[in-house]
Amino acid sequence: MTTTATNTKQFITSEQLLEHWQGHRNLTRRVIEMFPEKELFEFSIGGMRPFAKLAVELIGIGGPALRGIVNKQEEAFDEEAFNPKTKEDILKKWDEETEVINTYFAQISEARFQETFNLFGQYEFPVYQNILYFADNEVHHRGQGYVYLRALGIEPPFFWERF
Repeated sequence: MTTTATNTKQFITSEQLLEHWQGHRNLTRRVIEMFPEKELFEFSIGGMRPFAKLAVELIGIGGPALRGIVNKQEEAFDEEAFNPKTKEDILKKWDEETEVINTYFAQISEARFQETFNLFGQYEFPVYQNILYFADNEVHHRGQGYVYLRALGIEPPFFWERF
């Protein structure tokens, strides 16, 4: 009997994954900054939520999700936990959550990225897939923000300028 071993090669490190995600977060922060205050909270097209609500959703995912992964706690997603009144409130919380993300991401071992985790008690996938979802969801919502900015006559930043 012959046994064949397969070597799996890693194509991205956890540090590179965090850098990629934080690059998206940097760009989304710039999009938030570009919105006029009133339109950030009120402007909508086609029944989509205003960009402030989308930003609050993103704020409610990243840090709390990583905290849950690290502590192995499956707490429900709470989009109402943060209720900003101003753009400055959003930007301040965004920056605070960036540090929370950096802190908790660093506590996830390489092996844990392959473990299944039931994120927010709803999304049972390997940790790395949950983290990729965070970036995917952010890109999706940032695209909505780009549409809003263009409709408001504001040229959004180039999508590839993430740093």
